[in-house]
Amino acid sequence: MSTTTTPATPGPAAVPAPGGPGGQPAAAPRVVRQRRRRPGLIALSVALIAAGGLSGALLFTASGQRTAVLVVARDVPVGAAVTDADLAPASLALDPAVKAVPVTKKKSIVGQRAAVALKTGALLSPGHVTSVSLVKAGEQLVGVALKPSQLPASRLAPGQKVLIVSTPDSAQAVGGAKPAEPAGAPKTVAATVVAVGAAAPATGVVVVDVAVPATDGPALAGRVATGAIALILAPQEGS
Repeated sequence: MSTTTTPATPGPAAVPAPGGPGGQPAAAPRVVRQRRRRPGLIALSVALIAAGGLSGALLFTASGQRTAVLVVARDVPVGAAVTDADLAPASLALDPAVKAVPVTKKKSIVGQRAAVALKTGALLSPGHVTSVSLVKAGEQLVGVALKPSQLPASRLAPGQKVLIVSTPDSAQAVGGAKPAEPAGAPKTVAATVVAVGAAAPATGVVVVDVAVPATDGPALAGRVATGAIALILAPQEGS
């Protein structure tokens, strides 16, 4: 006797139970809380930004302020009178610490003498000019050529008081001849520095223009020709 087998009808697919592995329940999704805005902090930030911008604008405006001042239009040697053509106007942004001569004072500057050597393009300062002549009445201007060993290492400046000292002639010292000047304190001539030249590249000789009494001018010029001189700084007043 034969047996008939009937195939089983497939049932609905099994649906996995909710949850994680092992049948554990799934975790609920995290809810991200939005940060609360604080109006006070926002207002403070806006105020700080505005203050910084205002400070920068004020600084830019202040630095951009320009002043009409005088500059040197051409070289003027020390002691020379300043003319109208020696000065030119310029508009510059200056630090308050910089001392400059305003354009409005040009008339008072013209006619004064250069207290220092004025160079083209330099900013004019009140201390660069003087109403007092370095060569006074009754004085003569004498150029004194000096080797490095005949003057101090300190830099000389116009208006400085010095002494021109006569020294024994080198030829007399070598030959044993009698000195032309009597023994004792060497002869000195009081002088005022008017201008200081540049040192010669090869020899280092510097020519110093000095103002001396007219009675001493010729003798000093003759002594300079022999080279038997030296320049020393005069004692300062009160020392």
